[in-house]
Amino acid sequence: MARFRDIKTLQKFASAHASIHNHFNQDRHLNRRDIFKQNRSAALAEWRKLAV
Repeated sequence: MARFRDIKTLQKFASAHASIHNHFNQDRHLNRRDIFKQNRSAALAEWRKLAV
């Protein structure tokens, strides 16, 4: 929190970061590699649609 001067700014950042992290966090240790790569590619494609 040292770099955030205002608690509202920190909350906005944490909220955005959490949603992005949850979108890309695929729990690699629970999936086979081919399924992990497929899910990761799908998440990245969806992210690119949203970012445009």
